[in-house]
Amino acid sequence: MTGASAGTHARSQPDACSVIWDTAQGSALGTAAAARFWIALEQSGPWGRAAATQSRLDPELGLALDRRAQEERGRLILIRRPGAHSTAHEGPHRVYLAGGLAHRPWLLQADLHDPAQLLRLPWAALREGDIDTVRSWLPAFDESARPILMICSNSKRDICCAVRGRPVALESSSQRPGQVWESSHTGGHHFAPTGVLLPHGQAFARLSSATAVAVVDAAARGELPLELLGTAYDRGRSHLTPPEQAAESVVRQQIQEPTLRALTTKGVPHATRANAWCCRVSHIDGRRWDVVAVRSSGGEDRPESCGGMAVPTWQWSVLSDVGP
Repeated sequence: MTGASAGTHARSQPDACSVIWDTAQGSALGTAAAARFWIALEQSGPWGRAAATQSRLDPELGLALDRRAQEERGRLILIRRPGAHSTAHEGPHRVYLAGGLAHRPWLLQADLHDPAQLLRLPWAALREGDIDTVRSWLPAFDESARPILMICSNSKRDICCAVRGRPVALESSSQRPGQVWESSHTGGHHFAPTGVLLPHGQAFARLSSATAVAVVDAAARGELPLELLGTAYDRGRSHLTPPEQAAESVVRQQIQEPTLRALTTKGVPHATRANAWCCRVSHIDGRRWDVVAVRSSGGEDRPESCGGMAVPTWQWSVLSDVGP
């Protein structure tokens, strides 16, 4: 793979899943993890494969929060400060709550000595993006002045996330302290280094330290870096369905639209065509595009995890033809 991620992962082995996908130039369209809201909870130290219950966090608390978030169609992610993990971070747990993704994304933050306070979350309000209700239930939370980028480094899910993700998180966080965090599994490790931008729920593939910095800088302006638009890097926004993610990403690239809140997308299954969805992408200036997102074979079989068997792959194509 050339471009934004070139030359930053010298330790990756040729048979690593992300290297194989880079070589094949596998599309990242429509692969963002599904989430209507995000809870990012700081927990230093090592993480197991299921980080919420396999870390230094109380496993019963982790299980309860993870289950409740999933029931409400959200996502719990553990985060930690980039660097050495052998020594636990002293002090309170930084927590971020991101909601309102479909309309007016917001990001709350607090430093909690007891993360069990999160069990008091008004889950329906968080799901619906009601920031006032969330803050009334948890007054310790204030609006964050800056967006954050979570970069997956969960080696127990896939080694690519540690080998490729951790150096990117460390270098970019040294340039933008407090805005870049290591995170537990966010999905799509064959696109490592992967990242999720909060509060927008925008997911990225194949980050480098330079593009990670570009992400947080652009996000401060409510934008995406133009160099990360397109099939190689743009995985989509998490509140959208996979076909909606793909449709929006393709339109965004075609019109070179950096503003995160400029587009809204709605999709429905195609009436006569299998594995296809009719999507309308609307711009805040009144323009709209009716396209069809089609799920089809991605070519040769490839492993989706390091050490895994090669499996059939798929990809999204976005067409302007809305016929059968």
